[in-house]
Amino acid sequence: MKRKVIVFVACTLVCVFYAARAQESGTTDAERYIKESEHQWAEAVASGDVTVVERILAEDFVGVDTDGSFYRKAKAVTDTRETPKEFISNHANEVKVRFYGDTAVAQGSESWVRRTEKPLRGRFVWTDTWVRRNGKWQIVAAEDLIAPELAK
Repeated sequence: MKRKVIVFVACTLVCVFYAARAQESGTTDAERYIKESEHQWAEAVASGDVTVVERILAEDFVGVDTDGSFYRKAKAVTDTRETPKEFISNHANEVKVRFYGDTAVAQGSESWVRRTEKPLRGRFVWTDTWVRRNGKWQIVAAEDLIAPELAK
């Protein structure tokens, strides 16, 4: 009887170990994908690449713009197409991601240079909420703020 209990406990520990490793691997892949996608979305502001926005924003996406207004995916696509007229460059800085099951919260900032308007340089600071649906990670909510550049 003792031997059966020891074998059962050992098997259970092995299963838990492998399940944890599999989940960790999935989280690592998801984190990499989310960070890469956030960098691509930042670059799209200056390049006008709407394919990134179309891929990563969910159909029911709602964002809060820097002026406090709400916008949907369709407006994000249209704005991305138009922003190269306004921005010379936009690059994501550090992106941090935290997971809560099938939900992830990504937070970071972007440094940008505008063609016109004052200030010509600045940063966006943002929080994006990602959800995994049908095995696909997409942003369902975003909030953006304009922040001054960090002192170097």
